[in-house]
Amino acid sequence: MAGRVQPVLAGVVTALVGFASSFTVVLAGLRAAGASDAQAASGLLALCVACGLAAAWLGWRHRIPMSVAWSTPGAALLVATGPPPGGWPVAVGAFLVSGALIVAAGLFPPLGRAVAAIPKPVAGAMLAGVLLPLCTAPVRALVELPLVAGPVVVGWLLLHRFARRWAVPGALVVAVAAIALTTPPAGLTGAALVPSVTLTAPAWNVSALVGLALPLFLVTMAAQNVPGMAVLVGYGYRPPFGAALRATGLASLLAAPAGGHAVNLAAITAALAAGPDAHPDPERRWVASVTAGVGLALLGLGAGVATALVAVAPPILIEAVAGLALLGALATALASAVTDPEAREAAVVTFVVTASGVTLIGVGGAFWGLVAGCLMLLLFRRRPPADGPGQPASAALGQPALAASDQPVLAAPERSTQGS
Repeated sequence: MAGRVQPVLAGVVTALVGFASSFTVVLAGLRAAGASDAQAASGLLALCVACGLAAAWLGWRHRIPMSVAWSTPGAALLVATGPPPGGWPVAVGAFLVSGALIVAAGLFPPLGRAVAAIPKPVAGAMLAGVLLPLCTAPVRALVELPLVAGPVVVGWLLLHRFARRWAVPGALVVAVAAIALTTPPAGLTGAALVPSVTLTAPAWNVSALVGLALPLFLVTMAAQNVPGMAVLVGYGYRPPFGAALRATGLASLLAAPAGGHAVNLAAITAALAAGPDAHPDPERRWVASVTAGVGLALLGLGAGVATALVAVAPPILIEAVAGLALLGALATALASAVTDPEAREAAVVTFVVTASGVTLIGVGGAFWGLVAGCLMLLLFRRRPPADGPGQPASAALGQPALAASDQPVLAAPERSTQGS
């Protein structure tokens, strides 16, 4: 009996930690992209349901604990980019294109390998530049709202020391308490506490496709799907990468019209469902990922309440909670960016351009940071030795190599703290 309950409980914990740790980032990103409160609540609900369905299907179909989450770095990208020209409908169009690219990467392995071949320092620097604005929010909140933000940061520090996985959910609880104490009861009057699906007709323009859709696809692949796959490989599984991309890409396409930005393999919460705490027998841990999917879908029913709380809270406080959730991802991205001395300057250029938040011809800083970093590598990096027989170029760049089939080549994975 205990053996049957253990993976179910692990799945419940995975769903709770995944939702509470980063839903504030998602809501901040959707609102920054131009969504109204109702559209943001719809997007969060759609993401929860889409992630839940994808996780349940992949776990049941392949008997592997393949946890699925929304793209937390992708939501941070929305915050850094701001509303695209054309507003929310254009953002929804970009979400659809990004989802289609993820499906294409699952159908055509060379596309997935091309993403994996992006130099690791440049990819890490781009992600760090995207995350930096949100990660500075706790500092700004302490200056602007010390009596409210102080307890949130202290709570996060204490839990980070003694119960790390609950640090961000604990900080969120303190923030909710602070909001309840400082917001008049009338503040929630008229708020739609029960979420509803709000569909948006997509629109497209070139600047949004280049400046939002493409960076969203690259960030989701490099910061979530590849590390999520590495976590599973680290626990001894051989997950079907192509099938995972097709499933999460289709889930992204289904969620996009309702406001969901991107669905992908989980990274942090993947370890909760795939590790020995989920079940001593690796062949039984898939139950945890399926349970986590069902739990996350049910948690989506709270999207209206979550959005209402975010709407009445001081924006800097919500950004502070989101920034605390992303500090681990920022640390990992910075470490990845500066590991290779030969690529360090290119990584710094990528980081600076991305973090600047500049917009040129309607295209945001994430794209230009990636371009600047790659150009720096091409101009100044010495040509590496020719690959040996059978060695893929991605291995020389320090990226996990992906096989042409659905099975990834086993490589020594890195412990990832990016996203959820």
